[in-house]
Amino acid sequence: MHSLTFSRRTALKHLSTGIVAATFAHSFAAERTSARKMTINLMPGMIGVRVNQRELIELAHAHGFESIEPFGSELARMSADETKELLESMRAKHVVFGAASLPIDFRGEESKFDEGLRDFPKIADALKRAEVTRMGTWIMPGDNSLTHLQNLKRHGKRLRQIADILGERNIRLGLEYVGTKTLRDRFHYEFVHTMAETKELIAQIGAKNVGFVLDSWHWWNANETDKDILTLQAEQIVACDLNDAPAGIPKEKQIDGQRELPLATGVIPVESFLNALQKLGYDGPVRAEPFNKPLNDLENEEACARTADAMQRAFALIKA
Repeated sequence: MHSLTFSRRTALKHLSTGIVAATFAHSFAAERTSARKMTINLMPGMIGVRVNQRELIELAHAHGFESIEPFGSELARMSADETKELLESMRAKHVVFGAASLPIDFRGEESKFDEGLRDFPKIADALKRAEVTRMGTWIMPGDNSLTHLQNLKRHGKRLRQIADILGERNIRLGLEYVGTKTLRDRFHYEFVHTMAETKELIAQIGAKNVGFVLDSWHWWNANETDKDILTLQAEQIVACDLNDAPAGIPKEKQIDGQRELPLATGVIPVESFLNALQKLGYDGPVRAEPFNKPLNDLENEEACARTADAMQRAFALIKA
């Protein structure tokens, strides 16, 4: 991670953007009702922002985000006192931690998985000290050598080991199914890519602290609706991602790494997605994950301002 840098050329633009964002954030916060429990989360890597944990807190506060991604490896390097100071700073700025990203490669070689698992308890301990209770990862929707059943058994065994470590520290693990057809078509054998199949994988894992990461993109690509979301309980959902799809492209030809910010095109029914979560009483982070090159090419402040604006407009569609 590198620090935020500002050139003289862009200083005034950043100042102006910050004032507008802060004004919008204050207005939005004032309108927030106690009925909404989910938080607008800043996950910087998904919008091309590269910062450390403290810088992320400042960006989130400046732009009205309510929660942020915890960086497990960075938190693991902090002392107990440093962690305590960090949490105090977050409380003062009304920012909480959302879901961390799973740092273990569980999809490939056994040796890499074992290596990641050895170091994992240290990261999990650091997350617990930082009062983090959520972690998420995604499931590759196919494999070129393992059949569906073989892959299900391997995922079940490995993810159970991960879930057990997290469970001992009261951290939940969320699994994100990937519904994009063009990605699935790259593999010889298909794997989990719908909500129903993810339920089967969770049953295979057999750990009480395993649930879902719901992504509006994959939910839409899997041809699911709000009715599918309403088959879940709020506590089964660990984290959520929000985005839109490029217009004019058939669903079966959409590319996973080419998305839009929420409400940019109106292709994905963001309002239906969010209101189903609201109806369930979901209380976790909702993150923009547009994988959008023009957004990624912006400087940090502008990328955060545009993302905050899109997320706030999307959240304004939530019915109390």
